[in-house]
Formats: sequence, structure tokens, C-alpha cells
Amino acid sequence: MERLGRAFSTSAELLDVHSDELHGRTVLTLAGPARDLGDSLVGGAAVALELLDVGAHGGAHPRIGVLDVAPIVYPDERRAATAASLARELGARLGEIGLPVFLYGQLAGSGERGERHHFRRGGISALSERMQSGELVPDFGPPAPHPTAGAVLVTARPPLAAFNVEVEGLTAERGREVAAAVREAGGGLPGVRAIAIELGDGRTQISTNVHDPVGLPLARLIAEVERLAGPLGGRLKTAELVGLVPEAALAGYPHDHLPIRDFDPAERTIEARLGGLDDDG
Repeated sequence: MERLGRAFSTSAELLDVHSDELHGRTVLTLAGPARDLGDSLVGGAAVALELLDVGAHGGAHPRIGVLDVAPIVYPDERRAATAASLARELGARLGEIGLPVFLYGQLAGSGERGERHHFRRGGISALSERMQSGELVPDFGPPAPHPTAGAVLVTARPPLAAFNVEVEGLTAERGREVAAAVREAGGGLPGVRAIAIELGDGRTQISTNVHDPVGLPLARLIAEVERLAGPLGGRLKTAELVGLVPEAALAGYPHDHLPIRDFDPAERTIEARLGGLDDDG
């Protein structure tokens, strides 16, 4: 991980690293001018191809490759067009080093390709078959998965919140019911994606992505998880942030009621970390 961190930050600043053995996943948050960020991402991807093998990978989080997802995140709308251009350029460059690249989100070519789960369905074992049949055609790169690195998802998007809640007293089945009810696709909160991961000892993690954490602060998500889990015997125990979030995502957050592990607002908000970012970043 130290070698990968250095590779990804050759011309960009490494703001945050979050590794999680349960998910089998590490999230690196980078920042820098657009002209340098692409170079760092491609350089890091090349080292990931050298070091990692998705076929030997474990973990609860769905994925399609060793560099599973590489979003270009713009902190405000002034940078949206630049981010979209950089994302497409990044996709082309990753394709050149042998990775099939699928554009998702606002860069997707069709509605179903807008969601990450469309590509992750069936996991890495199904990826080759789906590409061979023509169900999945990459936007860039070769028509088959890289033999050890799989494929990669690329987009440009505003910040989201990756936020996990640990709940005591829920069976795995009940945890899946809560995750299904809280996510947008199940009629729950807008912009919320959620899965349930069994932790053992009667504990379940509700792992979420909140696509608009400014419009839907984390306090509202917590209240909804608690409302759904309570009648099933679930008690919220602790929470976890992955990466950085906008300050507004934490508006009204009940830190005394549900503490966030290892939380420091000076280290975990985008505004605090990007205060010195210049206009071309």
C-alpha cells in the first residue's frame, strides 16, 4: 500500500487513505490540478496492475478490478466540465495500458450503465462472460478483462459520502431488509445506495453511499436506519466515514448519539483539506 500510495501521488497530493479488511478495499483520495491528476492516476494504475491480482482478491465489497473505480470528483460546479473532460481522457489512457474502461454515472452512454452495480453484477467471475457475449462493451480499452486486473469504472461527479453504520442485534437477513428499505431503489432515501455486511456476534454493517450528502445530510440517513432497524431489534452502535465529505454533510450530526470512529473535522471534510486549492485544480 505504501508503494501504491507513492505511485498515485507522484504529481498529486494524497489527502486520505482508508483501508478496510472487511470490504477488502482501500480508498485513496487525491487532489491536484487537472493537468497533473491524470498523470498520477495513470501512473498509480500501472503499479496496481503490476502488484495486484483481482483473481486472488477477497472482501465483502463488490468489484470488477484491482482499480475498481476511478471517479474524478469536482468540489463545485465551476469545475464540472473540466472534470468530465479529464475523466474521458483518463478512460482513454487507462485503456491504452490494457484496462477495459466503462464510463458510468453522468458519463454513461445509457441509463442502466449509470449505476456501478450494473457492471459489478455477478462479480469478477461473471465479467469475462458478460464481455464475451457482448452484454458489456467497454468505452475504452480491450474487449476482454485484463487477466489479473479486470476492468475499471470511470466517471466525473460531485462529492458523495461513503458512510457505514454498525448495528447490533440484527441477523444477516434483517440487515439486508434494512439496507433494501433505506436505499433509493427500494423506495427509501433519494440518492442512497446500501448493502448489508454481516460482522458476526449479532452485528451487521449497513454500508452506504449517499450521492447528495449536501441535500441529504448524514443525520437524516442515521435517523432512517434507526427507524428501520429499531422494530427489528437493531441498535445503532458506531459509524464510519470512508474518505472525505463536504462540511454540509455533517450538519446536525448527532456525535454524542452515534460517534464516527477516528473522526477529526479538520481531516475529514473537503473544505478543510482543499482550502488552498487554486482555480485550475
